[in-house]
Amino acid sequence: MTKTGNVSIQGFTLRYRIEGEGIPTVVIGDSVYYPKIFSGIIRQYLQLIFIDHRGFVPPPPDHLKNDDVSLNVLLDDIELIRKTLNLNCFIILGHSGHAFMALEYAKKYPQYVSHVVMIGASPDYSAATAQARMDYFEKDATLERKAAFQRNMAQLPAKIEADPERRFVHMCVCAGPISWYDHTFDATPLWEGVYTNMQILDHVWGVVFRDIDITQNLDSFDRPVFLALGKYDYLTGLPFLWDQIKTQFNDLTIQVFNKSAHTPQFEEPDLFNQALINWIHQH
Repeated sequence: MTKTGNVSIQGFTLRYRIEGEGIPTVVIGDSVYYPKIFSGIIRQYLQLIFIDHRGFVPPPPDHLKNDDVSLNVLLDDIELIRKTLNLNCFIILGHSGHAFMALEYAKKYPQYVSHVVMIGASPDYSAATAQARMDYFEKDATLERKAAFQRNMAQLPAKIEADPERRFVHMCVCAGPISWYDHTFDATPLWEGVYTNMQILDHVWGVVFRDIDITQNLDSFDRPVFLALGKYDYLTGLPFLWDQIKTQFNDLTIQVFNKSAHTPQFEEPDLFNQALINWIHQH
């Protein structure tokens, strides 16, 4: 059974989509994209509550200020949806940059969160981390993968020029050779129907996530965290990037998926589902 609805705040209409049964699990990001990348038995154990944030819905007609998309504003949007849906104890899940939002929401509102799930995440979006990823890609990737990445990057400027308001999608699709285990995979169908508000996405990815420091208040944060990483995630979540920070968590489980890159819940769904369900039962 699927239930849909929306919550209005400051002129933004944030949608939600609820699928499955079991433990309520809020999935942050886009309510159109994310239902497509979870499959298998997971909806028999978890009630997946896919929610939008402001970067994936049209803006209000008045002028948009950067204050409208600060981290605290984004977290409080999640809190408003929680209140609307009357969720008092739930898992919060974020993939890629949304993993930051999941963790930071749990720090800000720990009384409502039982578990945190972070997928395909980097510890930060600093220039040094980005360089470390690309250095590793040059050292580790196959010649075929490197060639495919070069071809895609050569096509990206023309795609953006032709459709600048979809440049987030164009970047994600063209980054396929560094973000999918199968470097020939075309993710275009996954993005069909997804609205992208580029002013907000540019600010969130370029400023909010760039400046975030997830180590703040980790010493007092006691919720269990599951970190799912793909061995071939040259885009963000290479496992070695967490070596210096993982000991700062009080309760962190890292699971590396050996035939995945940025999206193990899609690339190895059976293994991902079982690993996540087992971890929840153990915690």
